[in-house]
Amino acid sequence: MAKTAFLGLGVMGFPMAGHLAAAGHEVSVYNRSAAKAEAWVAKHGGAAAPTPREAAAGADLVMACVGNDDDLRQVCLGDDGAFAGMSAGAVFVDHTTVSAAVTRELAEIAAAAGIAYVDAPVSGGQAGAEGGQLSVMCGGEAADFNRAAPVIDAYAKICRRMGPVGAGQMTKMCNQIAIAGLVQALSESLAFAQKAGLDVTDVVEVISQGAAGSWQMVNRHASMADGTFGHGFAVDWMRKDLAICLKAGDELGAALPVTALVDQFYKDIQTMGGGRWDTSSLIARLTR
Repeated sequence: MAKTAFLGLGVMGFPMAGHLAAAGHEVSVYNRSAAKAEAWVAKHGGAAAPTPREAAAGADLVMACVGNDDDLRQVCLGDDGAFAGMSAGAVFVDHTTVSAAVTRELAEIAAAAGIAYVDAPVSGGQAGAEGGQLSVMCGGEAADFNRAAPVIDAYAKICRRMGPVGAGQMTKMCNQIAIAGLVQALSESLAFAQKAGLDVTDVVEVISQGAAGSWQMVNRHASMADGTFGHGFAVDWMRKDLAICLKAGDELGAALPVTALVDQFYKDIQTMGGGRWDTSSLIARLTR
């Protein structure tokens, strides 16, 4: 069992840290809103710390799951940042979806302090975090990954090293690119079925068994047809992720025409007041 710290207790981090505690790891938590950290301790035990530095002090592994590049820098750097509290030889594991650039920047700073760094963004959403069934894609040195993976297993369905630092974030971009096009296609299919007077449930039961089947189709078709979009991964966050993808695509010379188009469709959803709706809300553009 490891001594761990978890920084960021949002809809993903709260249950992920809970799985660490349930697996028997010693867990110290930090959250920008102290009330959320106290609520976590009341539910799971462990300890809450007032700063990332104090949460990270003495930990073998420090996990973070925050909002964006700037949030990650804030919890890592400065006098109260996690790096200031970590001992040489400890491993920092970042579960945030951020740019590969900030990942490499922070990994270099960590290395200078003797701290190992693994970028480990996740896929599976709130349901995957709560069920301990996340897909975790990691970048970092093999030895560092091998130290982190048995602990990450507390909330992972699969945890795989994809390459050096930054490779985890690049893999997460592949994930978001694939989801963007898939959800738009599913939205068009379901909206078409409704306009054709078909029973959406019957349609999905048939086509999900063939080549059109997907996790999104099986798990989101009913709520999409009903116009309910409260599953957790907000459009605002998806647009943040797609901006990262599109910037990386420009840098790599990789064409992402569908991703760019769907990003604008998500902008429409924001204009409709759906910034906090989940990503399946793309159908709302077609059925309003």
